[in-house]
Amino acid sequence: MNTTQITVQANIATDIEKTWDFYTQPEHITKWNFASDDWHCPSASNDMQVGGKYSARMEAKDGSWGFDFEATYDKITEGEGFTYTMPDGRKVTVTFKSIDNGTQVTTVFDAETQNPVEMQQQGWQAILDNFKKYAESQA
Repeated sequence: MNTTQITVQANIATDIEKTWDFYTQPEHITKWNFASDDWHCPSASNDMQVGGKYSARMEAKDGSWGFDFEATYDKITEGEGFTYTMPDGRKVTVTFKSIDNGTQVTTVFDAETQNPVEMQQQGWQAILDNFKKYAESQA
């Protein structure tokens, strides 16, 4: 099976250690892990070790729809990146790279087949852009 991979990226004006913490700690994840202001992430848990589980509840603020985003960690390099697998077998790689004035966060993920690639790219980019806004507001 050939899988389409989608890449989203953002440059965050915080150092790599803070960026990593904002991205991986549940108390921060709940503050940025949604694509638009009419959604939220009321809960998250993150057992950051190989074989550990990541889980985030994502739902519309009006309660009309929601879902649990879950994954299992395959590889973790502290402060540099990680890979995980979603329950449907799709893979995601997130990398953190020090750049001038901050950190570049890049996410590469296997597309699913139910929604157009462009829609998936826009949704994941919106979440990453929301992360950027949150992280920079905390610095």
